[in-house]
Amino acid sequence: MKIVCNREKFLSGFLIVSGLVPTRSPKDILSNIKLEAIDGKLVLMATDQEAGIRLEILDVEILTPGKALLNVQRIGNILREASDDTLTFETTSNSLDIHGVNSEFHLQLANPDEYPSVGKFVEDTYFEMPAIAFREMVRRTIFATDTESTRYQLGGVLFEMEGEDITTVATDGRRLACMRGKGMSVNGFKNVGASTIVPTKTLQTIERSIADSDSNVKIAARTNDILFKTDRCMLFSRLVEGRYPNWKSVIPTSEGRTRISGLVGPFFASVRQASIVADPESRGIEFQFGNGSMIVGAKTADIGQSRVEIPIDFHEAPLALTMDYRFVLDFFKVLPPESTFNLLVKSNTEPALYNTDDGYTYVVMPMSRH
Repeated sequence: MKIVCNREKFLSGFLIVSGLVPTRSPKDILSNIKLEAIDGKLVLMATDQEAGIRLEILDVEILTPGKALLNVQRIGNILREASDDTLTFETTSNSLDIHGVNSEFHLQLANPDEYPSVGKFVEDTYFEMPAIAFREMVRRTIFATDTESTRYQLGGVLFEMEGEDITTVATDGRRLACMRGKGMSVNGFKNVGASTIVPTKTLQTIERSIADSDSNVKIAARTNDILFKTDRCMLFSRLVEGRYPNWKSVIPTSEGRTRISGLVGPFFASVRQASIVADPESRGIEFQFGNGSMIVGAKTADIGQSRVEIPIDFHEAPLALTMDYRFVLDFFKVLPPESTFNLLVKSNTEPALYNTDDGYTYVVMPMSRH
């Protein structure tokens, strides 16, 4: 095998695929990424045997087809540290040579035929939607998963797909993020219920793999696993075992709630400022709404206090509630600063309901006030 590639573009793809390489495994061969240069395409593959990925690398010149195993740590360091714009990878019977104008590396090579197979996407029944919209759905929910709880089903995002509708849901028991989108069911595919829970790690990898130039993503959920396919990437993953909680019962109705609307940017900035002196353990900050303004503040005995006021279009009876500032910031982080949102509040003991006009809903439990 002999290929010539742009170092930075190769590194970008290499880092995406390396996300599925296990840090510890009884099988040493899984600490590698498999490279295949066949049929005019260069594909990188990795698996931890719970999930697997195939990613096509573009702008590569394949002089001689072949395959090789790339040690994640050593090859990753070479790609990061080398100063060459272009690198040549060439294999002999048992070694791999990597060289550019200014650097040269000679590495021992393991047998690529011993690497586990990472299959292709061959499903004919699936859900399809624009790739950029899918990436946005993942971004707006994945942060709310619970990766530390013993309730393993909360360590992933629930997917529901039927007809033209797709919904993703994530919760850690204290807040819940839900995003609704549109796509198309191909050949009658549908997937509803509480068992299609995709691991957080899997979604982080597929989100990073989606480029702005990608057109669509295909999603095929089966009994125990799920597959994703974009223009240049295929990823499969086992599903999280268990059944997801009844998330629909967590989202309160808007009836009887006071609506507060505004731009994301100013609200985001005010919460960031107020949180500077918030208690690092309780992380609570107080929101006061009334008389055409919002006041956000925090007070901590051994740190100090903050008070940030911004004008808002609100002239109803004053309202106050305390929320964990991290949960509020997480909502604003995934939205464009110039976009608008709604906050629907009933009291300081009931959940706060955030939403946007493009199908995004976010619920946060308030904190008790002392």
